[in-house]
Amino acid sequence: QVQLVESGGGLVQAGGSLRLSCAASGSIFRANGMGWYRQAPGKQRELVADISRSGLTNYADSVKGRFTISRDNAKNTVYLQMNRLKPEDTAVYYCHADFYALPRDYWGPGTQVTVST
Repeated sequence: QVQLVESGGGLVQAGGSLRLSCAASGSIFRANGMGWYRQAPGKQRELVADISRSGLTNYADSVKGRFTISRDNAKNTVYLQMNRLKPEDTAVYYCHADFYALPRDYWGPGTQVTVST
């Protein structure tokens, strides 16, 4: 019914920036909460940032002040601007969204972000 696809990942040097995007297919469904999670090898998946439909945001302490989440409600799209990247930010980043009309939430396939020393 819904697919989420991330884009914008890649390899960047420490101190650099990347911008991730995630668009939900199936525009007949309105997204409620949207967010970004990440998972490094051997670690649990963790919340990076999320944003409500009204624009309220919250961030993991490790990224606060460096990352900014935003969304376009008309496009069911969420973005993550990542600045001053650190090697410890290296992970697979996953888009997440729930929808008013659907009984479960959805995940994208993930996009790799690698920050070199």
